[in-house]
Amino acid sequence: MTRLSDFTVNDLIDTPERLASYAQHVTLVVNTASACKFTPQYAQLQALHEQYAAHGLKIIAFPCNQFGAQESGSAAEIGEFCDRNFHVTFPVMGKIDVNGAQAEPLWQWLKVRAPGILGTQRIKWNFTKFLVAKDGVTVERFAPFTEPLKLRAQIERLLAQ
Repeated sequence: MTRLSDFTVNDLIDTPERLASYAQHVTLVVNTASACKFTPQYAQLQALHEQYAAHGLKIIAFPCNQFGAQESGSAAEIGEFCDRNFHVTFPVMGKIDVNGAQAEPLWQWLKVRAPGILGTQRIKWNFTKFLVAKDGVTVERFAPFTEPLKLRAQIERLLAQ
């Protein structure tokens, strides 16, 4: 796989979704959790979605339970939590692993495209963000503590390209 649009992932109800529809869009990919100190970032992700979706931004959330068991809910519970607490209207996919032998292939690819500090590929915590350019190949990585609204300049730059 050489670009974001080459991947297929499972949505929250375990239906395969081809990311081909993400071609020529700027895409923000985030591993999420419902019981994390960064969980309030869902509100900022929704704000970005509302502000930039019409201009070509797509956001995809991937619940992950690998960090402190902070996403232990079922698919239905995750969906209800996102809707009730943050009115999320961007796609929330099925729960995945981002590290280890069972890591989602998309996440394996993202980690290679945009390694962390000192070239490490491992995701260190929930709400690690990857911003993928319209070409589906260029990827920037952002740490969990980077608030989504602080990505506006990068998003606007990529949308203008």
